[in-house]
Amino acid sequence: MLWCGVVSLFPEMFAALTDCGMSRKAIKQKLLQIEVANPRDYASDVHKTVDDRPYGGGPGMVMKVAPLRAAIGELRKRAPQKPLVIALSPQGKRITQRDICEVVAQQAAVIFVAGRYEGIDERLYELEIDQEWSIGDYVLSGGELAAMVAIDALTRMVPGVLGHEESAQQDSFMCGGLDHPHYTRPEVIDGLRVPEVLLGGNHAEIEKWRTQQRLARTKQRRPDLLKEKVE
Repeated sequence: MLWCGVVSLFPEMFAALTDCGMSRKAIKQKLLQIEVANPRDYASDVHKTVDDRPYGGGPGMVMKVAPLRAAIGELRKRAPQKPLVIALSPQGKRITQRDICEVVAQQAAVIFVAGRYEGIDERLYELEIDQEWSIGDYVLSGGELAAMVAIDALTRMVPGVLGHEESAQQDSFMCGGLDHPHYTRPEVIDGLRVPEVLLGGNHAEIEKWRTQQRLARTKQRRPDLLKEKVE
């Protein structure tokens, strides 16, 4: 089972995972557990303050260490084993499928910290964070959506979650490149036909065609992946 804790000011956002789709099914099958801790619940003042003005001046507010640290501490207590604590940030490592597979293989408990505002007091990273992840070179309003993306990607790799065991293994990036094209019925749509090789039932020829298509598509759309594989 994969256990995911999340530190977030907006716990209700994670209903998208707990109430819908593959992750909902995984939770019902007891292959996934998601728990969310709101740092406001751990703020010490009457106003439940979780942010303050930045030292040195500048726009926006910075999330305070104490409420975040307390929320992380609570989730550490709930985790079934020592968790990996990951902060979502545009300054983090841009994650790949390899990172996802490594975490699932090595770690059964993960805590995601979703920042907001101008960011998090840097000292929290030194005190509590094991890794810093980014899902791309762009900025979101907060780390919640990035955390949901990461949890979805992790969940897909948990054995038993997907209906067909080979589904995840044939995904884009699993072999270092993109996936091959897919087709279903009807055979012809607006004059566009399914490739003949897929209709013949020769599995060796089909696999050969798919391999060629994966390579060609990767070369056309993501040549950087081929370069990384060579290096």
